[in-house]
Amino acid sequence: MIIKVLLVDDHKIMRDGLVSLLNDAKDIDVVAEASGGGEAVEKSLAHAPDVVVMDLNLPDMGGIEAIRRIVAKNPRIRILVLSMLMDRNCVLESLEAGARGYLAKDCAAEELVEAIRTVYAGNPYFCDDATEIMIKGFTPGSVSERIAPTLTKRELEVLKLTAEGESTKEIAFELGVSIKMIEIHRMNIRRKLGLKSIAQLTIYAARIGLISIE
Repeated sequence: MIIKVLLVDDHKIMRDGLVSLLNDAKDIDVVAEASGGGEAVEKSLAHAPDVVVMDLNLPDMGGIEAIRRIVAKNPRIRILVLSMLMDRNCVLESLEAGARGYLAKDCAAEELVEAIRTVYAGNPYFCDDATEIMIKGFTPGSVSERIAPTLTKRELEVLKLTAEGESTKEIAFELGVSIKMIEIHRMNIRRKLGLKSIAQLTIYAARIGLISIE
C-alpha cells in the first residue's frame, strides 16, 4: 500500500528537502505540495492524500485553521504537524482541530517516516517533546486516576475509539449502535472524567493505557 502525502510548508527549500527524504521510503509518495493554508485545503480536496504533513506558521491561513477545514471536508485524511513550535497551546489546539500527530522539525528522517506510517494506520504519534508538553500539568490532581474504573465497558470502548480518531458515525457502525447512543456515551464520559475536549480525552486514554502515544 502506497501512502499518499501532501506536504505543507511555506519554505520551498524545506519542501524540497522533505520530498528528497520521503522519496527514499518505498511506501510513501508525495502527491502534492502547498506553501499556504488555503492552498493546503484546496490541494487536499484535489489530491485526496492519506496524510498531510503540516507546518503551523503559514501565510494567508494558519496551519491550525487549515487542519480544521481539511478534516471537516474529509475526516479520513490524517494530519501530522511538523513544526518548530513546541508549546502547549499549539500542541493541544492542533489536536482539537483534528491532527493525529505532532513532530518537531529537527526530528530524524527515520522518525518522520515512522510518524507518517503511524498516523496513516490510524494511531496517534507525538515526539517526546510534544508528549511531555501534553502530559505536563495533567496530573492526578486535575483528573483522578481512580475515576477510570467508574466508566462502563462500553464507555471505555467509546473512549478508546474516540482517542484513536474515529468519528461518531464510525464508532456507531463499529459497535453496532446508533449515533445518538455514541453521543450519550461521550457526554457521560466527559461528565465522569471532568474533561471537555477530544485532546484531553486522548491524553487521558494514553495515561490509563487505552492507547499508546509513540
